[in-house]
Amino acid sequence: MAVDDVGLWCEIGKADWAHRPALFLDRDGVIVADTDYLGRAEDLRMIEGVAAAIARCNALGIPVVVVTNQSGIARGYYDWNGFHAVQSALAAELAVAGAHLDAVLACAYHAEGLGSLRVDGHPWRKPNPGMIFAAGKGMNLDLSRSWIIGDKAHDLAAGAAGGLAGGTLVSPDDRERQQALLLASGQFVVETAASPVAALAGLVESGRLTRRAHA
Repeated sequence: MAVDDVGLWCEIGKADWAHRPALFLDRDGVIVADTDYLGRAEDLRMIEGVAAAIARCNALGIPVVVVTNQSGIARGYYDWNGFHAVQSALAAELAVAGAHLDAVLACAYHAEGLGSLRVDGHPWRKPNPGMIFAAGKGMNLDLSRSWIIGDKAHDLAAGAAGGLAGGTLVSPDDRERQQALLLASGQFVVETAASPVAALAGLVESGRLTRRAHA
């Protein structure tokens, strides 16, 4: 699935996901350390244990999808070439652990962006669910049984707006936790975890993403 748009990135692997639930992950603060506007491959730092946890999801046939806001591009701190370099380095780090990402979607639009990237409230920018909807359509996913892990309340807000089953917040920030917990409803479960590895382990062990749908 390709997107002809200066502010969007959509990379989806070729596989048959046939109505499966997916695991949506924010990138910075969940897979890699949040270094503020990561635009150089040499600045990438993996969060310990996450690659192995993703490999475990891969082995279980759970599609793993990254959905990431990239306002650093809109602000002119780096460009899509820098983003691609970081993603290539990330893919190499994951491969060492036998892991991979099934799709990567990114939105560079921001209200304080430069030129054509200056867009407030773009449908793809979290907390809006556009990236989730695009992945769901492009991969034929069952969004109603899918889950999101993020380090900001807006990650979970995108999941709730996208019709996911729930989300896990991995931020220690009390304000982020309070905002995330407000998203809980009969349609959307909100959980917290001490780390991305703990969040991933909890999802796998619960069987939420591997249980069969009710007939």
